[in-house]
Amino acid sequence: MDFSLTEDQRAIAEMAGSLFSDICTDDRLREAVENNETTMDDLWQTCRETGLHALYIPESVGGSGLGITDLMTVLQAQGRGLGQVPLWRHQIAAAALVEFGTDELKSIAQAAAEDGYLLTLSQGDQSHSLGIKLQAQTNSDGVVLSGRIEALPEGPNAQGALVLAEGPEGVQPVLLNLSAEGITRIDGVLTQGEAVSDLILDQVVLPASHLLPAAATEWLEVRSIAAQASLQLGVSEEQLRRTVEYITERRQFDRQIATFQAVQMTMADCQIALEALRSTLWQLCYRLDNNLPAPSEALAVAWLACEAGHVIGHKAQHVHGGFGVDLTYPMHRFLYWSRGLSLGLGGSKANLERLGDWLAINDNLGWKYDRDEHQAI
Repeated sequence: MDFSLTEDQRAIAEMAGSLFSDICTDDRLREAVENNETTMDDLWQTCRETGLHALYIPESVGGSGLGITDLMTVLQAQGRGLGQVPLWRHQIAAAALVEFGTDELKSIAQAAAEDGYLLTLSQGDQSHSLGIKLQAQTNSDGVVLSGRIEALPEGPNAQGALVLAEGPEGVQPVLLNLSAEGITRIDGVLTQGEAVSDLILDQVVLPASHLLPAAATEWLEVRSIAAQASLQLGVSEEQLRRTVEYITERRQFDRQIATFQAVQMTMADCQIALEALRSTLWQLCYRLDNNLPAPSEALAVAWLACEAGHVIGHKAQHVHGGFGVDLTYPMHRFLYWSRGLSLGLGGSKANLERLGDWLAINDNLGWKYDRDEHQAI
């Protein structure tokens, strides 16, 4: 078996790595914070020029039509650079419109691929304790939305958003025009610098075609988990790399602190968490690219991403000592990102509970991949 990336995938990863490392320097990130930039416009423009903004969008609407593994390599590079751009939500939302939508929605996906129409996506999982506060009812006018959406990413900047609502079929994604009448928006910024909006919807009327089937909910969730875990992998990789560099140079008692046994064991724990996330994430991306169901794999990746973000983030801060909490030193940004991604994934406990529920229902232990739920759709 060959578990390596293809030559094309390696080329995409190298190109993305160069792009993010060239633009997302420590000085540029500091400048973005000082100027209250919630989106790095120069980076986003470069992503559009190079086609990274449409990598996962199908070719039928003007995208590159590549797989989730290809997108993973780009998001990993974005995580290493902490590039504040809406790459994954924009693409996965557009791909969902093509997969489940009408010709009208496919035209919106085409605008997202070609014309700069920015789509965003509310968290694609259902791990959050607050639940879904948006109701969708159908009538002769179409779909009527009432309720609340909390912390919609890129809410101040996007034109359209795929959000989850309680609809006739259960939890269903609905495409929301963010300029529609009846929407009250309260803008804010998360700790890691991402722009968000709370939306209050009062009888917002949309065409019936904007309500996607319930099957789109899980489709979005597993891909959203893969995308956020890819970012977490990149954030944690760079966080760990910088930490190893620091402890190699830092000296106490006339010795490099990297030679202290406790520090070595701490870094070993971080590396184990990182590689556990990497291997399970690669498996998840493989299954998605091969049209295989991956409900339990996605939950395992979500849990491991939250765990890796916590373990690596806090241990890296700890061995940096006072430098770790100095806001003029770049290390704190990685902790902000890793914690933000963990919250976006729903947190360790919620994902572990959902995985436990799945195992309780699918209780025939000892299987490999010959069971019905693991076969291609």
